[in-house]
Amino acid sequence: MGRRVALAVHPGSGHGTAARIAGTVAERLRAEVDHLELISAATPQALRDSVTACRSAGLDALVVVGGDGAAHQAVQCCAGTEVALGLVPSGTGNDFARALGVPGRPGEAVTALLSALRGGSDRTVDLGRVDGDDPGSSRWFGTVLCTGFDAAVNARANRLPWPSGPRRYDAALLRELLSLRPRPVVVDTDAGSVRVSATLVAVGNTPFYGGGVPICPSARPDDGVFDVTVVGRVSRTRLARILPRLRTGQHVRHPAVHTLRATRVRIEGAAGTEGTAEWPVFADGDPLGALPVNATCVPAALRVLACPQLP
Repeated sequence: MGRRVALAVHPGSGHGTAARIAGTVAERLRAEVDHLELISAATPQALRDSVTACRSAGLDALVVVGGDGAAHQAVQCCAGTEVALGLVPSGTGNDFARALGVPGRPGEAVTALLSALRGGSDRTVDLGRVDGDDPGSSRWFGTVLCTGFDAAVNARANRLPWPSGPRRYDAALLRELLSLRPRPVVVDTDAGSVRVSATLVAVGNTPFYGGGVPICPSARPDDGVFDVTVVGRVSRTRLARILPRLRTGQHVRHPAVHTLRATRVRIEGAAGTEGTAEWPVFADGDPLGALPVNATCVPAALRVLACPQLP
């Protein structure tokens, strides 16, 4: 049986960029594979149902045209299976694709995908798994899980109609500074437990969130561990001084910033405190509820295309 590939397009990604390039991507893939299945990605459940049906018929790869939200949903379909994931970044952030070394230009990304398909080359990368209380409620993430100030920024950025791309994140960040309120949390890991009055906690499978912000600059998706960044209690003024360092990764040198590496992380409000349970939790830019949260790094949980060498 020849190479079977499914193509899922999220037309709203990148303010319509995904929809504009979908035909070209499909044409180029169709010329190279034995069977191309077009999948409707109108809802996360529709995507999962379609991929499940394709997988039962024999599926080698799922190619997704979209941004981090589209990649996040595709990861839920491919994690723990033999179906390789290919990304054509066309969103506003594209942080997962960036961390995997996928070319930022859609045309170049497709060329890299075709090269991987021709050579039958793929590789495995780690994923984070968020475990809920109910069986079957686990969620996967490829980039960063965050809570606190950065999760609040993420939530606000999702609500902003303008500006686009990384500037939207920057605008949301400045607005959230006005309501900054550090809160006591317990960060419990297999590398030790820390109780701290935190401004934010970020658990990185890869370095980036917010359109290229290396919040966990040393994180790699092939080392079997998370990199955890904890920003302790800081004033608005001190945080404003840290923020310019985020784009360069130099924030980890600030005395208020603590880092550690772990395979298992639980974040919860410290006993006897109020308000922390209201802290939102985001992963891959998608909301996952509020604290407490449990995350586990699962080595080699995902096969990916067009990543001969991670950056």
